[in-house]
Parts: sequence; structure tokens; C-alpha cells
Amino acid sequence: MEFLRAFFKTEMDLISFLSWMMVLSGAATAIALLVGFKATYGRYGSESSLAKISLPARWAWFIQEAPSLAFPLYFLLASGSQGAGFLSSNTIVLLMFTAHYLQRTLIFPFLIKGGKPTPVHLVMMAFAFCCWNGYIQSAYHQLYASYDSNHLTKLTSIAGILLFIFGMTVNIQSDEILRNLRKPGETAYKIPRGGMFEYVSGANFLGEIVEWFGYALFAQSLPAFAFAFFTAANIGPRALHHHKWYQEKFDNYPKSRKALIPYIL
Repeated sequence: MEFLRAFFKTEMDLISFLSWMMVLSGAATAIALLVGFKATYGRYGSESSLAKISLPARWAWFIQEAPSLAFPLYFLLASGSQGAGFLSSNTIVLLMFTAHYLQRTLIFPFLIKGGKPTPVHLVMMAFAFCCWNGYIQSAYHQLYASYDSNHLTKLTSIAGILLFIFGMTVNIQSDEILRNLRKPGETAYKIPRGGMFEYVSGANFLGEIVEWFGYALFAQSLPAFAFAFFTAANIGPRALHHHKWYQEKFDNYPKSRKALIPYIL
């Protein structure tokens, strides 16, 4: 991000700009997905020449998510006296962020069973986003965010932590259900059952959206809310696509199951 700083008076100006750009790109992404465009990976993968240049799923996940783990760890370990205390609200925000990406970078990829290869250009795009997001979350919350001494005991903070834990739990449980749908050697798609999949087709997406809005509720910052919004804008429509795909593929798909929000949507 060093080359961008030359265009801004302060690092805070840069972080604010990058945060608002995330909001705008999230809105553009949501519009594109809602009008019919589908991200070309997984079950929606294409046969284009770009798609043929790919990486194994587990290494694609590891590489693309790595910056979102490296940035907070760097700021937590290297900020020293410039940063906040270990039990401060600033550090807890980053520990929440780190907890997700510790699981997403070092655990989740190596639990994948099979998995379709991921096109390299999509890995590069995800890697760039994780650099962008990892930087603004880490730099802002460790060096610039200012919290009241009673922030940890506020109802919004407690609710934020509880939502984060609930969302992360749902996300991890849903990933496990999806991993275990097929027996060794099977390739056919199956209807996921159990956990939040009894209520929505995109249980893993719901968990991640709730998780990041819990994070934003605790953090009370533009970078955190920008990321939560981008997450919902990016994977919310994907849950709608999955729901429609399941309904078209399986005649016995549960009629009461919604796409993303139980009983509502």
C-alpha cells in the first residue's frame, strides 16, 4: 500500500478512501450478481481459456486468504508501543479478525475433500482483495481506532462478540456438512441437511455474513462496516443463486427452506 500513500495527506485519508471504495465495489458486485452474472468458480465454473489455468482448491484457498492472516499478525506483533494494549478493544477487534482467517487460511483449505480447481485469475483477484482488506482492518484498528474505556461492557459490544461467535460457528459447521455430503469416489451433488441448512440453502454464507456484521458491531468503524457490507453484497446473491440451482436440480428439495434468511428470504 506504500505507493498509494503518496496521493494522500495522511494514512487515515488513505484508509477512509479504501473503505469507501470497498462499499462502492460491494454495491457494484451485488448489482452484477443480482442481474444474473455468476462468479465463475465451483458449480458455476466455465470452460474458458482463463478458467483452464487453475490451482488445486486447497492451495488456491491458502494462497488467496494468506494476506488476511499476515496483515493482522504483523500489526499485532510489530506495532509495539504505537499499538494498543493486549486486552484493549483495538486488539480484540484484530483478534476476532485473526481468528476467522487463522481458520480460513490454515485449517479450512486442508480439510477440503477433492474440490474443483480454482482459476488462477480468481485466486489473484481474491489475493488482492485480502491485501486491501487485511491492510485497512489491521492498520485502522491497531493504530487509529479510539474506544471508550467502557467499550467492552457496552451492549453493542457484547452483542457484536456473540453474533461473531454464532456466525463463525454456523460457518464452520456448515462447511463441515458440505465437506461430508459425498462419500469417497462420489461426484454427484446432494442436498445438504443438518444445522442451519434445515432453514436456508446458503447456511455457510449466512454464518459468514452474521459473523462480519457482529465484528462490525463491536468495532464500530468504517473499515469494519465496509467489509461487512462487501461480504453481504458478494455472497448474499450467491446464496440466492444456490437456492435457485437446488430447486431446479432436485424435485424433492425442501419447500420450506429459504435462500439466506430463515423464514424470510
